[in-house]
Amino acid sequence: MTLSLYDTLYREKRVFSPRDPSRVTLYVCGPTVYDYAHIGNARPPVVFDVLVRLLRREYGADSVIYARNVTDVDDKINAKAAREGVPIGEVTARYEAAYLADMGLLNVSAPDLAPHVTDHIEAIVAQIAAIVDQGCGYVAEGHVLFDVSSYPAYGALSGRNLDDMIAGARVEVAPYKRNAHDFVLWKPSKEGEPSWPSPWGEGRPGWHIECSAMIEAELGLPIDIHGGGIDLVFPHHENEIAQGVCAHGHAHAATAPAEYSRYWMHNGFLTVDAEKMSKSIGNVLLLHDLVQAMPGEVVRWALLSAHYRQPLDWNQSLLDQSRKNLDRLYGALRRAEGVEALGDMPSPEFLEAIEDDLNTPGAMSKLFALSSEIERAMTAGDTRAVGIAKAELIASGAILGVLQSTPDQWFEGGADDTLKTEVEALLAERIEARAAKNWAEADRIRDRLTALNVVVMDGPTGATWRLKE
Repeated sequence: MTLSLYDTLYREKRVFSPRDPSRVTLYVCGPTVYDYAHIGNARPPVVFDVLVRLLRREYGADSVIYARNVTDVDDKINAKAAREGVPIGEVTARYEAAYLADMGLLNVSAPDLAPHVTDHIEAIVAQIAAIVDQGCGYVAEGHVLFDVSSYPAYGALSGRNLDDMIAGARVEVAPYKRNAHDFVLWKPSKEGEPSWPSPWGEGRPGWHIECSAMIEAELGLPIDIHGGGIDLVFPHHENEIAQGVCAHGHAHAATAPAEYSRYWMHNGFLTVDAEKMSKSIGNVLLLHDLVQAMPGEVVRWALLSAHYRQPLDWNQSLLDQSRKNLDRLYGALRRAEGVEALGDMPSPEFLEAIEDDLNTPGAMSKLFALSSEIERAMTAGDTRAVGIAKAELIASGAILGVLQSTPDQWFEGGADDTLKTEVEALLAERIEARAAKNWAEADRIRDRLTALNVVVMDGPTGATWRLKE
């Protein structure tokens, strides 16, 4: 495998080479569990699930360690718990369970590690203390802050110059800060908020330190790949690097950012009907609602339909087309149900596309080519060619996390045996009517199928059907 990934830090595609092929490490910023996730929150876990599937195929399942954190203490969590009059753990447990259930419906594999902030307070305090000991942090009015001026490479990931950032700052600077861009590592808790003991007083972690401390505690430094949404490049990931390297005395090392993560990957923004999602305009779409209204594979396909680094506009046309695309692929598999799949390897053309920086649109086109090959071979009666194409289609789809159901499950859903028998009989009658050019009868049968909530899809080798959502 020659896997190339676009590295945000280097601003170019680089051939992936793990530090240790027997222990490939990947960390992706996970959910803050205070509410249901919106559809934009679903893009990173789906994108990086494809990457993990690809890495596990190459290096072996036991050689890939994938961590996705859970932020379970946060201002929004605290506020929700206060409104409901319950401990924060009750809020976070509820929404983490919902998040995991929704991820399951998207065929997102569970990470190997799911570190929680509240389980890593000791590690967080230890890393903050190391940063202070290295002269890169300071204590002021019960807060511990990172001194950005102590780290010369600050801004390398985002491409921002520190002098320009300071000169252009338009933020209210807390009086206890030395510099406008210094950020909080530890802060006092307000009355009624959760707090933990520390050398600097009772309080809780700042947002950025949690990932740095959990990565070091769970995976060790440097990791191979760090992923997340493009909105996290600055300041979150920039601050992560600063904390992670400065805690170990690498502040002035020429290779400082590489001492934290060898590769940085970021997915693009998601808009809804060409507008940014916002509560103020009422276009926030909850993933929980979407996966109840349609098959999770439709949502997953839609999320992968654009290259992960490009923006993705979410709209009804995208969902409709995603359903049609999957119907086409499942339709080919249904027509080949009587033929044994010969092999378990993805197609070489599919691998070439997906290994080129997770080019999912290109990889999807290879799935369509395989489905067409199945149709041609079925028409020609070449069962060996059908078996090879079928096997490659199933194996290729598995890397994208699609085609995970049987054709019957996909098309028939909750149809009972009585309905299935009636539909199959009507389709047989429709074939006879069309062959006899009895169009009136064919139309009558289609109307009856429509009344049964059935969608008929005609293909070159026959018709398939599915229930409407």
